[in-house]
Amino acid sequence: MAKLLTPDICVIGAGSAGLSVAAAAAAFGVDVVLIEKGLMGGDCLNYGCVPSKALLAAAKAADNVRKAAGFGVGAPEPEIDFARANDHVRHVIGTIEPHDSQERFEGLGVTVLRSPAEFTGHDTVKAGDTEIRARRFVIATGSSALVPPIPGLDQVPFLTNESLFDLRRLPEHLAIIGGGPIGLEMAQAHRRLGAKVTVFEAQKALGKDDPEMAAIVLERLRSEGIEILEETAVETVDEADGKVTIHGKGKDGSALSITADQLLVAAGRAPNVAGLGLEKAGIAFDRKGIAVDQGLRTSNSKVYAIGDVAGGLQFTHVAGYQAGLVIRAILFRLPIKMTADIVPWVTYTSPELGHVGLSEKQAHARLGDKVKVLTADYAGNDRAQAEGRTIGRLKLVAGPRGRLLGAEIAGEQAGEIINLLSLALSKNMTMKDLAGFIAPYPTLGELVRRAAISYYAEAPKNVWVRRVIAFLRKFG
Repeated sequence: MAKLLTPDICVIGAGSAGLSVAAAAAAFGVDVVLIEKGLMGGDCLNYGCVPSKALLAAAKAADNVRKAAGFGVGAPEPEIDFARANDHVRHVIGTIEPHDSQERFEGLGVTVLRSPAEFTGHDTVKAGDTEIRARRFVIATGSSALVPPIPGLDQVPFLTNESLFDLRRLPEHLAIIGGGPIGLEMAQAHRRLGAKVTVFEAQKALGKDDPEMAAIVLERLRSEGIEILEETAVETVDEADGKVTIHGKGKDGSALSITADQLLVAAGRAPNVAGLGLEKAGIAFDRKGIAVDQGLRTSNSKVYAIGDVAGGLQFTHVAGYQAGLVIRAILFRLPIKMTADIVPWVTYTSPELGHVGLSEKQAHARLGDKVKVLTADYAGNDRAQAEGRTIGRLKLVAGPRGRLLGAEIAGEQAGEIINLLSLALSKNMTMKDLAGFIAPYPTLGELVRRAAISYYAEAPKNVWVRRVIAFLRKFG
């Protein structure tokens, strides 16, 4: 006979979203069951954000050695031990792992079940030999690498983000299908560690970002020797003598073939909905994920869906944001609404590419000529000059009365600078606010003030401003 549990909340998936819900609920003394069929920590810890940034850090160290001579520091071409770089990746995962472990969450009072979960009814889930009837369910099963239906792909060996970080030997030539953030981050990492890299992108690389800012990043990647084939469709893939050949068609219709010893598929993500028995619970979903309303509730009023499985913006910090909203709704009965306009994102190439709020194009579409775009170049920043990091630009999108609508950054530490602008956007700050704070000198953060101050560039030419100054001068 199956064991029966009746918690207040049942969370399915122990990735970023699920762990955040479980930890917060347990902190308030709520009875929580957490179900995970795979690794605790989910994709972010084991196959995504953490290992990719660790490998990028190793690659950046190699690049710093190559550029040391420009600072008067003699250094030979770096010797790359790819296996040790992989050890660094494993070490970082291992260091963070205890925070997401089953032992920690059981210590918090969470009941953790390591088994696949399947809905058997409107308010019932089965996990192994345990049946869970909860007041509320939260589905946070995440997503997996999307494998496109390319002829021959299922007949050749290929990597995804789930297997890439198991490599112990640097590929001689790494081919990548997909020119989005994952594909280009891993392209630069492997190129800087010594591999030849070719990227295939059917549309425009970094197509979801501001074209002007994306161009800055793409130019830098190409200058490092990465071949980026945009508007190039991959038509077939085959294997011979242990190597994979990718056959494609360029934007001009010309055929091309590239042979590599490793192929990485980074062509997007697919929500993890298979095997959950969603139909039995009356939960609507499609290939994009589980359908949710503005309050993240599914078509079954007892069930919420958050993180990648709910479609939309697929980022770890979005999963955490949504987890916080769901906790407010379940525990405190507060109304919630997912606000996508305040969500930032960063691509961690060098230079980094950061975004928050409305893009220039979106702002003009909504407000027309009421939008003002302000920029500041890294080349005009003293800290960037001192460190030789002058490639980049910051862009602020201002609306009526100077209110910040959005921001774009391509440059060194864009991910850190976007934090300030994300806060400013969420608090409805204006150019006056951003021009009025004191930035320590010299920092890259001064770029924000410089761009904001330019909002008032025409003020000295205003005839009324000049008349007021002239009038005030008469009083001594």
